[in-house]
Formats: sequence, C-alpha cells, structure tokens
Amino acid sequence: MIGYYIIAGLIFAVSWYVSNKLKSKFKKYSKVHLQNGMSGKEIAEKMLSDNGITDVKVISTPGMLSDHYNPQKKTVNLSEGVYTQRNAAAAAVAAHECGHAIQHAQAYSWLGMRSQLVPIVSVASKLSTWVIMGGLVLMAMTSLGSTVLLIGIILFGMGTLFSFVTLPVEYDASKRALVWLETENMLTAVEHDAAEDSLKWAARTYVVAAIGSLATLLYFVSIYLGRD
Repeated sequence: MIGYYIIAGLIFAVSWYVSNKLKSKFKKYSKVHLQNGMSGKEIAEKMLSDNGITDVKVISTPGMLSDHYNPQKKTVNLSEGVYTQRNAAAAAVAAHECGHAIQHAQAYSWLGMRSQLVPIVSVASKLSTWVIMGGLVLMAMTSLGSTVLLIGIILFGMGTLFSFVTLPVEYDASKRALVWLETENMLTAVEHDAAEDSLKWAARTYVVAAIGSLATLLYFVSIYLGRD
C-alpha cells in the first residue's frame, strides 16, 4: 500500500500544478479583451451558425470552468465567466465547447464511443475503489480475495479507458475551435495565441488524469499478478 500512496501523492501533486496553472492562465487571458467586442455567448452562437447547427442552444451554467456540451439536451453550457465575458479566454472556451457540438452533429466516432461509455463508467467508478480495497483485505484471508481484486481492477480499467478515449475528443474539439477562430478572423494574432495557450493547458488536465489513472491501474495489476 505504500507504493499506492506514493503514486497517489505524485499524481495529486502534478494534477494540482496543472490545475493551478490552468486557472492562472485563464485569469491572465481574461484580461486580453477582444477587439471584436463579442461575448462568449455570441462567439458560440456564431460558430454554431457558421457550421450549420441550428438545434443547439447556448446557455449559462453556474461555476468556474464548468463549461461543457450536453449531447442529450443539445446545449452548449458556458460558465458565468465565459457566457458574458469578452476576452480571449472566454472565446477559447466557447469555441471549444462548440467543437463538441460539431463533433456530435458530424457523428465523430471518438465522441460516440465516449458517450457509450458514460453509463458504464458512472457505475464502475463508484464501485471500483471499494471492490479493490475489499479484494486486498480478503487476499490476506482467502483465495476469494484475488477474484474480488480482479473484478475491481476491471471496473477501474473502464474508468482508465474512458480517460484515454476522452483525449482525442478534447484535442479535436480544441483543434476545431482554433481553426474556426483563425479562418473566420475572429481574433487578432495576440488574442489567438492567448486562446491557443488557454486550450493547451486545459487539455493537459485530461492528459494528467489519463496518465494518473493508468499508473494506478498498473499498480493494482502488479499486486494481482504478484499475489502468490
């Protein structure tokens, strides 16, 4: 278990660094005001319109960095700091979330795969830690513990798979956002660089999460393989 705590500590430290770096970047680029004067909401609506999407609504959602696209309700949900603001960070986030809406409209395969995994992962993530811990405890008393641990590893593996499937989805959405912002001349060169850097750090949070999940999974697998 000491090895697990070391891994968990390292993952937490890196995740904390990237998360705080992301927040500082967004704070910095929130001061880069757009010369076109458009809000995040207006950026999002224009990007959707330019891509022929008329059945997706742009709405405001509470919280910081709580922006997301809801494929079931077909809504681009922008946080309060993005919805009304007129800066490079808001433009980047708004365009990125619209990138997901475009993926949905074009039946982007990776987004479809992630959507199919959501109900499975929502259950597996709630059970995996408890099942793994139960398996580790039972291994000291009965051979049944190995089976329980394996079940827990499989459940945890679903979450790891989801983390890695998420990566191409997020990177593709950012690529679509940046291409549109450039081709439509929505931003100046300085504003575009700020938007690109914002999305770069946002993507890194998903990379850290995926690597951390994989490292933890491999640690539990090593315990299972060395059970004898």
